[in-house]
Amino acid sequence: MAKRATERWEYHTIRPPRGSTKKESIDPENDLNDLGEDGWELVTTIEYVGGGTKYLVFKRPAWRDDDNENE
Repeated sequence: MAKRATERWEYHTIRPPRGSTKKESIDPENDLNDLGEDGWELVTTIEYVGGGTKYLVFKRPAWRDDDNENE
């Protein structure tokens, strides 16, 4: 049967890439574009205490087979 989006979500996190000094952030544009092509949407960031981004949090609809709901 057909698959459809439900009210369920799946999540994915990445750490922003760091430069050689581990202090500056490298532009993650290519990684973000790849995730966008796969249906991921940035929803929030998780910060370190004292500043700086630790994680980027993405979500997209979770797909499931709804065959059993039609019985």
